[in-house]
Amino acid sequence: MAVKVTSEYIGLLNQAVSREIQVSIQYMLQHTKMEKLMRKAIPENILLDKTTYDAVGAFLKEIAIEEMKHAADIMERIYLLGGSATTKADKPVVGGSLSEFARLGVAAEAEALELYRKIIKASREVGDRTTRQLFQKIYKAEEEHLLKFQEYVDLKDEPEDAESAVSEWRKIFTDDYFALLNKAVASEISAIIQYTNQHEKASLLALRKKVSALEVVTESNKAKIVSDLLKTVFMQEMDHLEKISERIYLLGGECTVVPDPIPQVGADPKDFIALDKDAENTAIMLYRQIIAEALKRGDTTTRNMFEEIIKQEEEHYWSFDDYQ
Repeated sequence: MAVKVTSEYIGLLNQAVSREIQVSIQYMLQHTKMEKLMRKAIPENILLDKTTYDAVGAFLKEIAIEEMKHAADIMERIYLLGGSATTKADKPVVGGSLSEFARLGVAAEAEALELYRKIIKASREVGDRTTRQLFQKIYKAEEEHLLKFQEYVDLKDEPEDAESAVSEWRKIFTDDYFALLNKAVASEISAIIQYTNQHEKASLLALRKKVSALEVVTESNKAKIVSDLLKTVFMQEMDHLEKISERIYLLGGECTVVPDPIPQVGADPKDFIALDKDAENTAIMLYRQIIAEALKRGDTTTRNMFEEIIKQEEEHYWSFDDYQ
């Protein structure tokens, strides 16, 4: 490859990966917190099918997914340049109101634009035209996000409801219960990062090589098949994160932003599958524990939600098992 790649250059690109993962999780959690916020009685929204919370929430979910796609594109480029993409994210900050979401978004997007100007300059200096074009495209999207967030920074937030006695039925939602549910949030964040990184690592030349006539004819190999599988699973894990975090916020809890266990990538499709099968096994065991605890407490809604989620996690497990 004609590009002069240095560890400093790869490190700069990985700063972008960390930032993109951060804001993707941040915006998704803000989106899920809307369900709690929108239950406040807002006079101007009472007669409307669509509220301010619906409008901003939809925007946050849309850009959360877009930011993770940015992270994936940058990861793929890092691997093609011979580097290793990070799984570490900068720490997301969620906030508690529409205007705060907007202010945090403005700050995050402004920081991104500053970083991406440095990357565009650095890519020009090393002759990396493809990376420069990628970041010019991402820069445009981030600028649009910034301008959108700026529209909401002066939004008048509804006053917080006065503290009132907790209803008897809500006393089952204790701190230890929220801690257990947050283990699921942490697990989903970990899976999202791990599967995204592995999906992009499959772009490596060593993993794309065809070694049989069948692979040449089908234009595929095990790495591509596993990569395609991971893309599908990743989208389902994003859906799980959305459902679980929304439930926690609705019940009056706060969500963790830290992945646990630490995402593991591996070297090749065989490693990917082994690591992912282990991750799904851990999630299934955890979700069985949550279902049992929800049943004991009489939390039927949470139990039903995790019973549906665990069905998909078991499907993921068996899908990975098929490729071992």
